[in-house]
Amino acid sequence: MHFTSEQRLDEAVLEREFSLGEIPGTLWTPESAAPVPLVLMAHNNGLPKAEPRLVARARYTAARGYAVATIDAAGCGDRPRSAADEQARVDLRRAMRAGEPVDGIFESFIGPLVENAVPEWRTTLDALLELPGIGRPVGYSGWAALGIRLAVVEPRIAAAGFFAGGYVPLAQREEARQVTVPLLFLLQWDDEGNPRQRALDLFDAFGTKEKTLHANMGGHTGTPWFEVENGDRFFGRHLK
Repeated sequence: MHFTSEQRLDEAVLEREFSLGEIPGTLWTPESAAPVPLVLMAHNNGLPKAEPRLVARARYTAARGYAVATIDAAGCGDRPRSAADEQARVDLRRAMRAGEPVDGIFESFIGPLVENAVPEWRTTLDALLELPGIGRPVGYSGWAALGIRLAVVEPRIAAAGFFAGGYVPLAQREEARQVTVPLLFLLQWDDEGNPRQRALDLFDAFGTKEKTLHANMGGHTGTPWFEVENGDRFFGRHLK
């Protein structure tokens, strides 16, 4: 892992950009004399790590005593996309304009996006846990489809917060039954692009014995800020 830049923020948080082979990432760490738990943070459907809402959540979480890391995994953010991915996005925009079904198109690029992203997240986790000042346990916050897969294959993840917004492929809906870590699930009740009942069915499918659903009125990007504070309390119970 090679750090390419750093800056100190007002909240006594150090923000550092890094590269790990072809993987670009950002790490936020608080001032602490002891190792702090780590939270991996990913945005829905492969949006960039620099997305302002993700950055705001990461800085808030780091200021409360966690190391927080995010990456642009394969096909995410500014990293190159395959020709198949680009065609799927063209097909998706066309289908949405025409009012046609889009689930099949989502499957064609979100499924491979998850499969390709998970190994890079695990490689990043290996490298992060070798750094001084970062310890276990590890939490995950963000994109549900990726988080489900990571929670199933990565035993170091001890708790997870998922956002219901964003398409979850059929494979991850089946894998949800294997998710056994404590879970906080956030649902926007009026999310125009994500059917409410599908999100409720997914919550019901999770195999963990400790799962909490928070539903708020509003559309896809309307998650209230107090849910970030609730997330901090959730991770405080399970990571500290």
